[in-house]
Amino acid sequence: MGRPSNCTAAAAPNSMPRPRNAEHRARPLHCSKIEPHAAMSEIDRLYRYKTLLSSRRAMAREDILSELEISPATFKRDLAKLRDRLNSPIVFDRDLGGYRLEKPDNATELPGFWFSQDEILALMTIQTMIVQLNPGLLGPKLQPLRKRLDDMLTHQGLDPQLLTQRVRAVHAGKRHLPLAAFEHVAKATFERKQVRIQHHNRMSGQTIERDISPQQLIHYRDNWYADAWCHLRKEVRSFSIDAIQNATVLDKDAKDIDLQAMRQQLDGGYGIFGGSPKDWAELRFSAARAGWVRHESWHPQQQGLLHPDGSYTLRLPYADERELMGDILRFGAEVEVLKPAALRHKVQAEIVRMAALYGR
Repeated sequence: MGRPSNCTAAAAPNSMPRPRNAEHRARPLHCSKIEPHAAMSEIDRLYRYKTLLSSRRAMAREDILSELEISPATFKRDLAKLRDRLNSPIVFDRDLGGYRLEKPDNATELPGFWFSQDEILALMTIQTMIVQLNPGLLGPKLQPLRKRLDDMLTHQGLDPQLLTQRVRAVHAGKRHLPLAAFEHVAKATFERKQVRIQHHNRMSGQTIERDISPQQLIHYRDNWYADAWCHLRKEVRSFSIDAIQNATVLDKDAKDIDLQAMRQQLDGGYGIFGGSPKDWAELRFSAARAGWVRHESWHPQQQGLLHPDGSYTLRLPYADERELMGDILRFGAEVEVLKPAALRHKVQAEIVRMAALYGR
């Protein structure tokens, strides 16, 4: 498949899944049913409390009612919501003669963000998937947020544990990720620093120490990669983070590469193998597989044609055929390489080798 493009389509057992974001329509913060415009009005009003009271020491109730154009009963309900659901209590200060914002001890606010029920559920889903992605990766760092989201859902009469039990990420081909190496590479990426790594090449068996300037992190097919400027080879390369045996963040500024130009260069190839395309592959899938393949994203520049007999032709560029050949062979006799001849011959030779192996 093409370099990660933040999307995937649902697939059959022999197909190739790609993540796709889903859109959800926000619902009101409370559980009762109200019109969408009313929900927005309430959210806007709750934001106004913070704006009004952050710019002054205290404000009289009459001034608040007048400014927000609300009744005393609505004001009372708003105070309860701000205190119990949004962790932003507004208290009456007798000395100041008005209401003011109070920040309780040992409590932190999600700065500037108040969420609807659907938004909280979306955040919980994302966090659950991140934790399942790599259990030790961000779990401890997200725990404070998890507790806050749990509390917010509980206040709305929902069971936060139910979501955790009902969301599952299934992995295939996931390699062990050394967390220390990942955290150091991620830190260097975000802080724009160089990092010294000892990287093991599984093809050659060599482990080479080199300094790199990481440009971006890629999560591709259940594994993490760093696209980085290699100061040893003087070029942009992709490093599998699970092959990094040791990593040390250096007190040196990273060499910055134009991200758009780099992505255009790397995304031209197929899969994790970047580079300028050397050819286009033309694959014809049987009608039995066409129903899935024609809905899948293999490459950003792919082209497809559905034939009257139900079969499907897929065209896509590639720079290195190794990963592409693996994906072709997964479909067995349900796919035929039409072009180019060089790729067809390589797939054919591999099939002959496989037949000899099983014909023993």
